[in-house]
Amino acid sequence: MTPPAVAGEDHETVLEFPDNRLLIDLCGEFDRNLAQIEHELDVHIMRRGNKLSVIGDARDKAAEVLRALYARLENGQQLDAGEINGEIRMGGAGNGDDGEPGTQKEMFSGDRVEVATRKKTVVPRTRAQTDYVRALFENDLSFGIGPAGTGKTYLAVAVGVNLFIGGHVDRIILSRPAVEAGERLGFLPGDMKDKVDPYMQPLYDALNDFLPGKQMAKLIEEKRIEIAPLAFMRGRTLSNAFVVLDEAQNATTMQMKMFLTRLGEGSRMVVTGDRSQVDLPRGQASGLADAERLLSGIGNISFNYFTSRDVVRHPLVARIIEAYDADADG
Repeated sequence: MTPPAVAGEDHETVLEFPDNRLLIDLCGEFDRNLAQIEHELDVHIMRRGNKLSVIGDARDKAAEVLRALYARLENGQQLDAGEINGEIRMGGAGNGDDGEPGTQKEMFSGDRVEVATRKKTVVPRTRAQTDYVRALFENDLSFGIGPAGTGKTYLAVAVGVNLFIGGHVDRIILSRPAVEAGERLGFLPGDMKDKVDPYMQPLYDALNDFLPGKQMAKLIEEKRIEIAPLAFMRGRTLSNAFVVLDEAQNATTMQMKMFLTRLGEGSRMVVTGDRSQVDLPRGQASGLADAERLLSGIGNISFNYFTSRDVVRHPLVARIIEAYDADADG
């Protein structure tokens, strides 16, 4: 990998990129990638041959972002608006390395974290996401707590797939409480799988981003990937598995205790939830809140927290969350 050369003046930073084809991809169609960086960082970027000249107070940060994005292209990765936004948030921390895919060296390169899966390489887009992914690799039990759209479940499933394809675990088990269904579950058409699958769909969606469809279907058929309601976990011991409990704010205290005590030899567990979206009946305590209170401070258990600043969906989502939070505080 040949990093772009840098020449600096008082008012501009000039980057030289050796591969013109990659530079075209870096700029994007009609220079839309450059336009996104210009808008987000309030800089001006001019292209001259195989050089980019960056002008503005944030030119050094913009240069780091451009170098990091170019390194992604050299590693065979694609760029989209979300990936560019992530690099801007992270300040272009780290430019990747030449480690083998899936090795610990590649996953943790300086301030940079990458999670390789069958279909794509996932890179956290905020500092909180980076700390969270590190915790998932380093702890047997991890909690991710924060609002919707912050990547809690998505990143957990990515890490689970990474550990599965690397042979570190034998199974992936994904679960959610089917609280929304309540007594209506029995009135839905079809067998039990048909009844609960709509509530599990976000987990299927995440898996589909990381595994080819045929492989995913085969693994589900072989029970090496399981997606099931929380109630189905009772009485089991989950060994050599990567286990995710999503929407954990809707688990009762007893359900949470039941789930956490399923942890078996060689397994890792991740619990994700949003304390502001509890759908339990009025007066019913959330098991997520109790677990947070009881388990903080225990070794090999991590708690990672997200805020509206970590939302990686449409920019309006962060503002919507902030508006509701402000109303609740008022």
